[in-house]
This record gives sequence, structure tokens and C-alpha cells, in this order.
Amino acid sequence: MSRDPLRFAFAIHLHQPVGNFDHVFEDHLTGVYRPLLEALHAHGTYPISLHLSGPLLDWLEDGAPEFLDDLGARAAHGDIEFLASGRYEPILAALPAEDRVEQVEWMRADLRSRFGGEATGLWLTERVWEPDLAADLARAGIEYTLLDDRHFLACGLEREELDGAFTTESGGERLRLLPIDERLRYLIPFRPSNEIADFFAELRRAGQRQVVLGDDGEKFGGWPDTRDWVYGGWMDAFLEALNAGRERGEVELVTTREAASGPSVGLVYPATGAYREMEEWTLPRPAARRLARLVATTSDGGGVDPLIRGGHWKGFLRRYPESNRMHKMALRLSALCRDRGGPPEARRAIARAQCNDAYWHGVFGGVYLPHLRQAIWRELAAAEQRLREEEGIAFEILDFDLDGHDEIWIHSARSSIVISPARGGAIEILTIFRDGVNYVDVLSRRLEAYHRDPSESGVRRAGVGAVPRGARTRSDGVASVHDRASEAPVAPAPDGIPLALLQEIAVAPPNGPGTRERSVIADWRPHPFRLVKEPAAEAGRIRLHLRSEDGFPRLDKELEIHDDGRIEATLDWSAADLPADSVVVTRLPLAHPMRVEPGATEGPCAPRESRTRIVTLARSERGFEEVDQGELIELAWPASAGTARVSLTPEVGPGAAAGPE
Repeated sequence: MSRDPLRFAFAIHLHQPVGNFDHVFEDHLTGVYRPLLEALHAHGTYPISLHLSGPLLDWLEDGAPEFLDDLGARAAHGDIEFLASGRYEPILAALPAEDRVEQVEWMRADLRSRFGGEATGLWLTERVWEPDLAADLARAGIEYTLLDDRHFLACGLEREELDGAFTTESGGERLRLLPIDERLRYLIPFRPSNEIADFFAELRRAGQRQVVLGDDGEKFGGWPDTRDWVYGGWMDAFLEALNAGRERGEVELVTTREAASGPSVGLVYPATGAYREMEEWTLPRPAARRLARLVATTSDGGGVDPLIRGGHWKGFLRRYPESNRMHKMALRLSALCRDRGGPPEARRAIARAQCNDAYWHGVFGGVYLPHLRQAIWRELAAAEQRLREEEGIAFEILDFDLDGHDEIWIHSARSSIVISPARGGAIEILTIFRDGVNYVDVLSRRLEAYHRDPSESGVRRAGVGAVPRGARTRSDGVASVHDRASEAPVAPAPDGIPLALLQEIAVAPPNGPGTRERSVIADWRPHPFRLVKEPAAEAGRIRLHLRSEDGFPRLDKELEIHDDGRIEATLDWSAADLPADSVVVTRLPLAHPMRVEPGATEGPCAPRESRTRIVTLARSERGFEEVDQGELIELAWPASAGTARVSLTPEVGPGAAAGPE
């Protein structure tokens, strides 16, 4: 047993995303953040390291400045050390290098101004790591950051080697790395305090000198069932046990800065990665299920688990085109902003749009939550409006989303529209600056790893990431959200092709009496279109003429795009290529209200109109939730007509907050 006390660095991360509801901020302040800090203060269990995310810091500055004043007073006494981060809680690995450095410098400056002192340690959002981050963080004034022990174990290190601070480097710049003990993440606050005390004693008996916990503060009352557990006795018992260990000389509380100081354990080069669950969540459904089966067969404590890796966070940009569109718009606008001198209001709006939550999905992550995506698009609209003041309508042909296919980006001082010829000539972004919304911000229905196929009826399947692991499965505590088993829901009917505006299919009538099923006889949605001629700009509008590539039933799509976002579409197809009793359907998924006016409303060429809600079923920390993503309008024209027209007019209105809560 070590003669010295076990040094324990306790880092707490508090965060709410850009665009979250005020009542969520308020509930967490009163039910989690205040009680947590008050308990620490009442027991004198200091020092601790604390990270307040930028969006939460902004809300507290307006809504509870006295809370921040109290934190500042405790920091002045040396009780609290503040950790920096990207200012608006972005995934730093997903940002250009200049944006990374800028966001960290902003956060350090704000912490210095509000609380005094220099924050040289960094809370790495979602612990998503890429090796080149080391150089950018060092350039931003950061000396150390915290990573899950998994990052180190996956390099081939043994667990007993994770005792102290490591050093890594990139481009000649050096950074210290502190390993977070995963076992503690699953003990605190879910297990009784005596088990945690036993764990500390076990580490000390093994000769370990230091252990680090860095984790979400929302665990202390914000997760399901934790509030009563934590503040109904656990917190007092835990802090009393911790203080008792300090009095006996067995435990010493230190800041993360102190934990990162002293001689380096050695040089290490963690590969790209994140924490265990994130690596599982980022995989597409078939791979996620295979990984879950593999992990279930190898979780035997033999040290194999960390070597079995999932995907990287950027996999969400492939899984969710809706996420990729936000990400690439932010990249484009960031570059445009720098080219135009970096007006501060535009730079800040772009940075707020880089807040991570709306870009991904697991038990956490908010890509399924319309109000979080809407907040991102609102910031992007504000930034682009500022950057395009007084501009006339213009277009660019470029690979906007960096997927290897060119898109057409049409923009003006009033709107920003992206059209994808490679995917059926559909409109994938339609942002009206006045309204502050993207009308095509609709999440497609898709199969997730936790969904049950209809063929799996009656089969109980836990969500990926809920594989029992040691202490997390014992009964006399409270379950982590990662352990909350629930009946996997039957999967929704997936859309198959990601939803976008003006997508066309041709369908045959129902086959036989009593059936409603329609067979698709031509699907232009994934089919490539080409520009028949160069787009033409005139009098506040741009005309496009797209045609389906050869080898497929001909469909011509002529679009007239106005600078205010109004669209007039004319469709023309070869009726001879389609059965006489079939119909051509154009699909209009809308996140916000839009006036849809067919060219003909009466007679044989008038379309049949149908409207349905787009409802997804997703897993969250609260369980499974149905979420209304918007409305799907379908206009079906007789194929024999050979032509159709429709006008689309955005009508949310300035400043409107559209969409369900």
C-alpha cells in the first residue's frame, strides 16, 4: 500500500445547449447545479475543478448572476478551479483550426474577465480527440486536457500505467493529458458511498498515486431517478466518506491543474476516438449491432474491451445528412466571414451554430430535437444575413457538402438555397433570413440500432451501449442511463432516401381491391440530374433547368428561384414512358408552414393532395419519445398529363418560433 494519500482530482462539467428551453435551464439550476455546489460547500469538500459551458454561462449571466458571483467568490478562495473549452461547446475536432483556437481563446478571456485568473486546463467536449488538436490547443494557451482512460488503453498501455499526467505533441507543440478513470464514472453517483471508498482503498493498496474523475454534473440530479437518490442521502454520505478519508490521510483532493503538474509519466499518442458509448452511437445500425454482440462476448475483465473500437464522432455527419448540411453551412460561412473581415456579430453567430448537441444522436445528442436544430439554423441565418447585406441574387456551383458531387448554392441578401442535382434535383436547404428558419430542416425517419424490426416482435433488445459491465449491473444503487433497459420499440417505416424538397416518384395505382399499397415504377429521388444550360440570373431571380440523366424515364425540372425564397417549379415528363393509370408525385417535407399552390386546381390535370405528419421515434435519457419533425405534403398528378406546376411561398414570418416543443 502507498504510504501517501491517493490524489483525487474531481472535475465537474455543466452544460446546456444553444437553443434549449428556458425551463430546462431553470430546472437544472434549481434541482441540480445549486444543490450540487451547496452540498460541496456545506461539507467543505474542496478543491474541485468546474467547467461551465458557454451557452450555460450566457444564460446564468442573464438569469442567475448571483450564482456566478458565488462561484467567483469560491474561486477567489482557491476552492474552485475553472476549466476552459470551446466557447459555445463545439466538437473541436469538427472545426477548422482557426475556429478551434478562436473559440478556446474566447472562453479563456470570458473566464478571466468574469472570475479572474487564467484557465490553462480544458474540458474537451464529449472527449472527442484527434491528434492534431494538441497543437491548436497549445496555441490557444491550453496546457492540459482530460481524456477517458479508454484513449490510453487503446494505445496499448496497461491500466496500472495510468497514474499521472502524460505528454503528447503535434507540430512541435506540447500538451499534457490526464486519464479519466471510467470505473469511477460508473460508480459516482450510482453506487453507495462505501463502494466508492472501497474502490479508493483498492487503488491505494495497488500503489496508485492519483485518480481523476471528469464527468457531467447533470448526473447529480438531472438524469432519471438520480435527484431523489443523490439528494436523498447519497451526496451527504459520499462527501462525508471523502472527508473522512482526507482526515485519515488516505485521500487528498487536488485540482486538475495540480494533477497535471509534476513529472510526466511519458509520451503518448492517442488515436482518434471518444468515450465508449459515443464510439458505439456513431456507427450505422448494422455495424452498431455487430459491435454490441462482439463487446457482449468479450466483456470479461480481460482488458480486451478498449481495443475493440467503434467509430469517430464525424461518422454522424455521414449517418445524418441533416447534420452534415448544418456542419457544412457553418464551414462555408466561417470561411466567407474570414474573407470579409470577420464582422464580430457574424463570427459569434457562426460559433453558436457550432454547438455540438444538435449534430449527433445516442442516449444523448439532439439531432432528433427540432428546437435544437432550429437554433442552429437561426444562428446560421443571422450570420449569412449579416455577411450578404445588400447582395443581389447569385449562384455558385460547388461541392457544398464535400460529398464528391456538385450542388448549386443560390444566395442573396434575403435567402440561401442549396439544390442537389446528384440527388434528384431536390432542394436540401431553403433558409429565409427574415424568418430565421430553414424550411427543409426535417429529420428523415430511419432505423436506429435500438429499433426492433417488425420481424423481431416480442424480442427484447437493449439499446447499444447498455451491455452490462461490472458494477453497473448491481441492484442496490440507481441505474445510469446507459443501464436503463427498456423494451425496444418497433421501428418506424424508414424514409429510405433522406427527405428534401421537390423529390419525385412515379407510382402505379393500388394492386387489386382492398389494398392501399402502391408500387413505385420510377424513383427520381436518388437519380442524378444535369443542368441543361447555365443558370440565368435576371431581375431578382434565377432560372434553372435540370433534366434526369439518360437511361431513366425523362423528367425535366425547371425552377425559378426568387431572391426572397419563393420558388416556382415546372415539371415535365414523358407520359409515354409511364403507364397511363400511374401518377407522378412530388414530395414536399416541410419543417415550417409554407403556402403550396399547384398550377391547376381543377380539371383532369389537378393534383390529389395528401398531408401527413413526419414522426420519429428516438431513444433519449428519458426513454423512447415520439417527435414531430414536420409535415409531408404530396401532390400526385396523372402521369398522362405530362406536365405540372407548383409554387412555394415561405410564410413563417419574421421572428417566428415555428415547430413543436
